[in-house]
Amino acid sequence: MCIPCCFCINNSEAGVIETCGKFSSLAPPGFNIVFAPWQTVVGKVSYRVQQLDVRVETKTLDNVFITAVVSIQYQVLKEKVYEAFYSLTNPAQQITAHVYDVMRSQLPTLELDAVFEAKEELAVAVKTALQGTMSRFGFQILQALITDLDPDQRVKQAMNEINASKRMKFAVAEQAEGQKILQVKSAEAEAESKYLSGVGVAKQRRAIVDGLRGSIVDFSAGVEGTSAKDVMDLLLLSQYFDMLRDTAGQPNCKTVFVPSTKSMGDEMRMSLMQSDASK
Repeated sequence: MCIPCCFCINNSEAGVIETCGKFSSLAPPGFNIVFAPWQTVVGKVSYRVQQLDVRVETKTLDNVFITAVVSIQYQVLKEKVYEAFYSLTNPAQQITAHVYDVMRSQLPTLELDAVFEAKEELAVAVKTALQGTMSRFGFQILQALITDLDPDQRVKQAMNEINASKRMKFAVAEQAEGQKILQVKSAEAEAESKYLSGVGVAKQRRAIVDGLRGSIVDFSAGVEGTSAKDVMDLLLLSQYFDMLRDTAGQPNCKTVFVPSTKSMGDEMRMSLMQSDASK
């Protein structure tokens, strides 16, 4: 007498039923009945998307060892549940083998810098190779992603130092250019300042000469019996007393007066002549 056996299948799954050891049917999600002992549920197949992370260590064209992490997202095809259940003992191991084969044949042809730029091409190559193989066994490859590329720590440190050196070189060049601009602008400002200072001194001397000329003419015309020499002596004496007043007004001034047998005007003219001769 056959005794019915009840069981339930979760949603997005299918139960595999065998009769006397031979595949009989698939049990859909929900409530199901089998007739024991001839019929048994030997397993379940999930329709959900699964992910397998594969770590591959190999070397590049420039002999740098690198570890790549490849994430494979796959799913069982509903119309090929039989193949997915009976064809492969370990689908994850099969997928891992194909990923190893593709990555260890592609990475040694690329240099380290090119590997980081060829992530998309590597992912496409892995997906293409898996689709051609796993579809026969009832699996659909949804996506292949290169989620990590990790070279040796010393290699990463060397790459960072190279990048830092390049940036430091640019920084030094920019700093030197900035100092050059500052020095050029400072020299231009100094030249302009000296030019304007010379113009000012020339105008000052011209004004002094014009003033002296006018003073001599006015004094000679106003005072009878005076000569140009008398006027110059008076002007020199006035300037001498102005110098004494300004010098005495300094807080730390120490002045020594030396008596002379010559006239003050002669001494001043002599000192001016000696000063001009020394120049």
